[in-house]
Amino acid sequence: MTPAPASRSVLGYFGWAFAVTIGGLALGALLGWNTTGTFGGLATAFFICAVLAVLEISLSFDNAIVNANKLKEMTPVWQHRFLTWGIIIAVFGMRIVFPLMIVAVAAWINPWEALKLAAAEPEQYAQIMRAAHLPIAAFGGTFLMMVGLTYFFNQEKDVHWIGFIEKRMAHFATVKGVEIAFVLILVLVFSSLLDGDDSTTFLHASIYGLLTFLLVEVLAGFLDASQKTMSAAAKGGFGAFLYLEILDASFSFDGVIGAFALTQNLFIIAIGLGIGAMYVRSMTIMLVEKGTLAHYRYLEHGAFYAILILSMIMYVQTLMHIPEVITGLGGAALIGISLWSSIRYNRRNNLAPASANDEHDRAEA
Repeated sequence: MTPAPASRSVLGYFGWAFAVTIGGLALGALLGWNTTGTFGGLATAFFICAVLAVLEISLSFDNAIVNANKLKEMTPVWQHRFLTWGIIIAVFGMRIVFPLMIVAVAAWINPWEALKLAAAEPEQYAQIMRAAHLPIAAFGGTFLMMVGLTYFFNQEKDVHWIGFIEKRMAHFATVKGVEIAFVLILVLVFSSLLDGDDSTTFLHASIYGLLTFLLVEVLAGFLDASQKTMSAAAKGGFGAFLYLEILDASFSFDGVIGAFALTQNLFIIAIGLGIGAMYVRSMTIMLVEKGTLAHYRYLEHGAFYAILILSMIMYVQTLMHIPEVITGLGGAALIGISLWSSIRYNRRNNLAPASANDEHDRAEA
């Protein structure tokens, strides 16, 4: 990806997102009119699409930052592939196909029947989706927890935001598999708090989430080890691409399930969350091209703390309901505080953005 022109404003990155917002809200309003035949139904569908878009954006600040962190290591070819094909998979795959596949598997019907069920009997469709929340939360929570812990349990990490926590985690990173042991202990604790089949389901789904993370790590490591024999355009690209797609899926689980609290219409959910996904794409591009992560040294820390909080919330949601607004606001607050801390650091050390970038590069070297 070539650097962005210096004249490109922050709002300039969101052109496509604004266009999709206008088209999506119009489509949602039209869907509401066709479904109810009333202006009240039109206004309700329009409002729900807008709320879902805001919900998705608030839940995805950390997703955009982590995406940018991984994308900066990829070649321009694979960056472009993720920002084009990846967003198509994110919008259509996770917001439409994924809920259909869950219902198809849970109800033992084919995806076409699941689609007809979503259109004709949305209440039954939503009920099946909510019933599948426990294994989804266990799988996604475990994957995200491994993502967050792997960032902090890193003995080479020497830039710390909350020092008394992060320094100790970096120190214990010398113990191989410490993050896996930590996750397995949590899995055993939460599974013991559930009863009967729920406990077994949580345990199995969590193990699958852990294995998925480890398999992706193995694949990425294999690609990195083989990069000398690979073309420069593909070097390490597919492993990172796969990692980002699974990461996006894990972030999407909670939003897709939670959206059914606002509406049982799959198509309105897809429109609202799809709008939000476009803003995540725009934020990711801006973070990569403007080098924002390098300018604000603690921003990544805030994102990975938000991931850990989200993973714990997904675990707790297997025991009780936690409103999605709390999840979104909690992650946004952590990222906001980390940004404020980064600005204070830059001012205290008289670092301009370019100097902050150099400082980050020195820390990474």
